[in-house]
Formats: sequence, C-alpha cells, structure tokens
Amino acid sequence: MDVKRSLRVIAGATLTGVLVCATAPNAAADQVRDDQWALDYLEAESVWKITKGKGQVIAVIDDGVNADHPDLKGNVLKGRDFIDGGGSGSPRGGANHGTAMAGIIAGHGHGPGNSAGVMGLAPEAKILPIRADGSDATGGANAIKYAVDQGASVINISQGGGIKTETEAEAIAYALRKNVPVFASTGNDGGAVEYPAAHPGVVPVGGVQRNGKIWKNSNRGKETLLTAPAVEVVTTGGASDLNGYGIGDGTSDATAYASAAAALVRAKHPDLTAGQVVNRLTQTAQLPAGENGAKVPDERYGYGSIRPLAALQEDVPKGSKNGPLAVPEQNAGQQTGSQKTEEDLALEKKQDREFVILWTITGILAFLFVGAIVLTIVLVRRRKRNRNNGPGGPGAPGGYPYPPHQAPGYGMPQQQQPYGQQPTAPPQQPPYN
Repeated sequence: MDVKRSLRVIAGATLTGVLVCATAPNAAADQVRDDQWALDYLEAESVWKITKGKGQVIAVIDDGVNADHPDLKGNVLKGRDFIDGGGSGSPRGGANHGTAMAGIIAGHGHGPGNSAGVMGLAPEAKILPIRADGSDATGGANAIKYAVDQGASVINISQGGGIKTETEAEAIAYALRKNVPVFASTGNDGGAVEYPAAHPGVVPVGGVQRNGKIWKNSNRGKETLLTAPAVEVVTTGGASDLNGYGIGDGTSDATAYASAAAALVRAKHPDLTAGQVVNRLTQTAQLPAGENGAKVPDERYGYGSIRPLAALQEDVPKGSKNGPLAVPEQNAGQQTGSQKTEEDLALEKKQDREFVILWTITGILAFLFVGAIVLTIVLVRRRKRNRNNGPGGPGAPGGYPYPPHQAPGYGMPQQQQPYGQQPTAPPQQPPYN
C-alpha cells in the first residue's frame, strides 16, 4: 500500500536563513533552541524538575533514525530495518523524518550544559529506531511486535495513509496485551482519521497551533483522543545543508510530543497500565478558549491538547485497565473474562500464594491457641489437686507418710515395759582419776 508521510515542510524563511547563513555553528544551534516554542507551550522546564523520562524506551517506527546526530548521540539504540532487512534502524538515502521525530521525543541538545540544539520533551529517554514505512502491512505489524518484544514502553508511529489490515490490528492488540500504548498521527489532509491511527486501541493524535486552536490540516474523527503542537516545529532531521535541523508542520510532530508525554508519565507512575497512562493524558488535556463547552472526545481535539505537567502532578484516579482506549476485537474477551492476560494470571498466582501463606499462618495460630487452652486446663487441675492433698501429694517428698496426728510421739501411748520386770540400773562407770 502507498503510505503518506505526515507532511513536514523544511521551510520557514527566518530559521532557514539562520541555519544556512550563520558562520558560527553555536549561534545557529542557539537559534534552534530559541525557536522551540512547543517547549514553553508544554511547560517543559517544570516537567523536567519531576522527570526527564529516564528508563523509558520509545520505539520510533519510521524511516530510520540518525544515531550520530549531535543532539541524539547516546540516546539511540540499535533497532532494526523491516524495509530492506538488516539489524539497524539507520535511515537510507537522506531520509530524515524519523530523525526529526526522535529529536522531538528525546533530543538532549549539545554544547556546554546541552544549552544548544534541539531538546526533546523526554531528553533522558531512549529511542528504539525501527525502519518500516507501512508499504508492507506484514512488515508494519512485525515492526510493532518487534518493538514490544524489545521492551519498548511506548510506540510512536508518525505515519498515516494506510488501509485497515488484520495483521496490523492484531499487532496493536498484541501491544496492548503486553501493556504498551501505541500513538499514531491522525493525518494531514483535513479528512478522516487515517490508519494505523484509526485501529481500535491506538491513540490517534491531531495537531494544534501556537494558540491551541486546531491546525487546519489536522485530520479529525470520533477516534481522535489527543492533540499536541503541530506547526512551525523545529527539530533534528533537516537536510545536511541546514546543519541537520528543520522546521515543519504536521500531526507527525504532535504524535511525537504525545508519545514523549506518555513516556514521562510512565517514568513517574510505573504501576499504570497502558490505558491508565493514556487516561492521565486525556483527563488532564485542555480544550482551547471558546471550546470549553464542547463534548469530549471532540472530533477535532479529542479530549484536548496534552498538558504533561498536569498529567504528572494532578490527582487522577487510575480508572479501568483500558482507560479511554477502544478495546481491539482481538482483546475483547478480556473484558468478559473468557480470556486472561498474563497480568491477570500473574495476579492470580500471587493471590494463590498469599492464600496459602494466610491459611498456614492461621493454622499455626490455631494450633498454638488450642495448645495454650490445654496447658491452662492441666495447670488449673494440678493446682486444685495440690490444694486438696497438700504440698507434693501423698508419699511425695515433703508429704506426710502417716495420717495426721498419729505420727510417733504425737498422741500415741508411751511404750510399756514387760510385766513383772523392773528397769535395770545402768552399769556403773569406773571412777575417773
């Protein structure tokens, strides 16, 4: 199938002029940072005081990522190529779209204190680059499953224009069963939400302007869940004559920002399911002024534009396992209990172990309790017998071997001498000289 990339225009007279004409690289890089308006819009400086996404892996399924870009170096893993085959997620033939998405997500800048160049919303996260353009539905599905199996905590697909396929739908269902949220762009022609974003279980992301209003080319539909900055976005991945930077419009950029926000939430709240992570983003999203009365999810905005700081800080109930995500048909049985996820099975095993431990402890306590009662009865009976028989009991040490008052010399008649006999006088001792 022919898959249309979300449009990114490497244009903008002011930025282009600076990037091409500046003789000092640092000056150009500083201009790059200054023009990242989305960082202020998303309150990035305050967000980074809480988390920068450390420990999170975001899979970027795109046209490859340049791991040698100065603003990405060290943050890009090896990845894989599902287009030409091979063990690397590097771009081919000057492609730079995936590199641009990676910069929005996990760029860390460069120079002293990383003060120059592109800073991503989750600058301490890692990027898993996967080269897959959706031209082969099987390849796209395999890319999603590969991302899950490689430990990705979030999947970003800044692509659109595909068609609905069973293999891709199953791959998305697989990701959710493994607790990995999938973010995809709604599209850039102002029409309906495109695939893969339209698949149940995906988080479709539309784009807004600097004022928070919907971007005119952002696709819309009941599937839309979130929006994020999508115009005049400066990032990595420009042509070589622009020093590797570019500026453009597109729901691709919005999707990358939303994926980064999800990674931040996962870093702060690692116990949440994929659906509960998305729930935090939707519950804290905000509609622009004048749209506050709109029923959400709105076809243009979804629940509104992401607010990462609020998603990290506000008291948001966990909610259900799937949150606002539409449950893929392949996972529908989990809702009724006819199928059990690995998470459910692990919970059952844990509960079984706790049950065994509880009853073992209960049995031991019951045994000790009964033993204490028996011992108490024995001691009480022995004490009562002692009171009745005196210390030690008959014949025991310290007892009385004779009836009371009949011991020799106590109340017995004195022994009589034989009749007719007189006591014999004691013999006389010789006198002592």
